[in-house]
Amino acid sequence: MAFVASMFFFSSNTVAQTSKPRQQGELYFSWGYNKEWYAPSTIKISQPELGNNYSFKKVKGHDRPGWDKKLFSVAITIPQYSYRLGYFFNDKKDLGIEINFDHTKFIFGDGPVRIKGTLNNKQVDTSLNFSSVDGFHYYLNNGANFLLFNIMKRWHWHTRSNENIKFDVIGKAGVGPVIPHVDNSFFGNANEPGFQIGGWNMGTELAIRSTFFKHVYLEFAGKLDYARYSKLKVYKGDARHDFGTGELILSFGYTLKTGRKR
Repeated sequence: MAFVASMFFFSSNTVAQTSKPRQQGELYFSWGYNKEWYAPSTIKISQPELGNNYSFKKVKGHDRPGWDKKLFSVAITIPQYSYRLGYFFNDKKDLGIEINFDHTKFIFGDGPVRIKGTLNNKQVDTSLNFSSVDGFHYYLNNGANFLLFNIMKRWHWHTRSNENIKFDVIGKAGVGPVIPHVDNSFFGNANEPGFQIGGWNMGTELAIRSTFFKHVYLEFAGKLDYARYSKLKVYKGDARHDFGTGELILSFGYTLKTGRKR
């Protein structure tokens, strides 16, 4: 009799555990636009055939938003855009993974810059005027292009009683490749512009997400990124370049619950 009672208790407990409601997973996608600020950086140029191994010091780069004068004045893929594809797992820890891409632009601004190293097999340490008029430009204009594979943590901040409005804070961190479009000219010698896998980057992001009617959301994020570029194509040689970036990103997205809630 005791054995039968024990089996009944075990069976009831098992049913209770398996019938306990499970939190669903959550898939989302967003599209948005970004604004960047770059830390001063150094661009190192190596052209062995020309006897060149020099650096541009304390380069001041800037971005090119695309819609800074008028909204929708050019196609939506021309300005500095961002997209996110992510998934929160079906557990109560609110952990997730994300593919995180920012089409950013780095422009070496015109003006005086210090050049140091070997030029035409001679040592130099001087200042020159970096401008297209004098045969110089350096653009990652079709993109400095940061791609990250992120891990995420979400904190629920506030939900209205009818659940039609929800506010979350999301932390993200990741690493990935950079895919720059390299376009440059030094001393009048231009490269052949094009895309390439040009190194790696790592970044961290903090976002506030406002979700409306359970599916549509608006997200505002601040991001810090460090990118290290290598073997960027230049005329008869290559370049190395690394810099830190501060970003602001505003995105519009859609989220969808996955699986059955039991």
